[in-house]
Amino acid sequence: MLETLIDTYGDGAVLAMAGVLVGVIFGAAAQHSRFCLRAATIEVAERGLGPRLSIWIIAFSAGVLAVQGAIAMGVLDVSQSRQLAATGSLSGAIIGGLMFGAGMILARGCASRLLVLSATGNLRALVTGLVLTIVAQSSLRGVLSPAREGLATLWTVPGGAARDLLAHLGLTSAAAATLAAAALAGGVALAVLRHVRSSHVLAGIGVGLAVGLGWLATYAIAQTSFEVIPISSVTFTGPSTDTLMGLVNSTSLPLGFGVGLVPGVLAGAAATALVTREWKIERFGPDTPMERYLAGAALMGFGSMLAGGCAVGAGMSGGAIFALTAWVAVTAMWVGAMATHLLVARPTRRAVPG
Repeated sequence: MLETLIDTYGDGAVLAMAGVLVGVIFGAAAQHSRFCLRAATIEVAERGLGPRLSIWIIAFSAGVLAVQGAIAMGVLDVSQSRQLAATGSLSGAIIGGLMFGAGMILARGCASRLLVLSATGNLRALVTGLVLTIVAQSSLRGVLSPAREGLATLWTVPGGAARDLLAHLGLTSAAAATLAAAALAGGVALAVLRHVRSSHVLAGIGVGLAVGLGWLATYAIAQTSFEVIPISSVTFTGPSTDTLMGLVNSTSLPLGFGVGLVPGVLAGAAATALVTREWKIERFGPDTPMERYLAGAALMGFGSMLAGGCAVGAGMSGGAIFALTAWVAVTAMWVGAMATHLLVARPTRRAVPG
């Protein structure tokens, strides 16, 4: 069937269709589960193990379980993915991850969360996401690219086994899948303890499964096609910049997985918000200063390109295949977010009445 689709519509169109499908699943699941790395880091920074942390653990571990389980069963091979095969940057993962973590606190959401919120009528998220995308494009090919390249070359790691965290740990994919299953069980237990709705738990699992489906879909298409097709999964900064630049610079948009992913996420999140009656217009206000959002967007735009992806692209998709730089980046995002939250949300002392 896949071969027939490729022969009929071409590689790009089939990749775009796969992107739409994965995007719809991710968008719907992320909206309903309230999946958000920023919210999870805030709970940990405030010394609490709350519902948002449980959802993040569930989504992350479900993604790892799906991907490593597929590898263990021999139906997926990610060794040629960019995150493993190409030269990586540990300095970029650290510095970019810290910047991204700080930015998502200021902007009240990471790249994926801003995209999901934009589909629910949140104009703050829409404006912030556009600024993030423009800064990311400038960091990739524009005026900020020399600074990004300079920071990225400070500490590099070659592709292959040196960038494979499982190889460093001496673990197999089956062992990684087993550990992920245990983490998933722990996340579900925490969710039950914190009275998280069962539908939110299932949606959190759906977020992780969307990441696994992305890897499986692009791998299957790459194996079927006669062209060289890079395998990938859910990520947002790169596809968002490609989509935006394609729309403003060209009369036609080259089709690919990322081009289908972005509108798919918007459609899935918007449909879920409409069904649950959560769609509403939200604007900047006195309690939501625009300058703070724009600063956060700039930090995330540059940081994501330096770190090799956003909280989902590097943190979940890269983390699910155990790319060393991805795990370093997501750790730095956690550190940067928690430190920034503690700095900007420091409680003010109140005068005690005499």
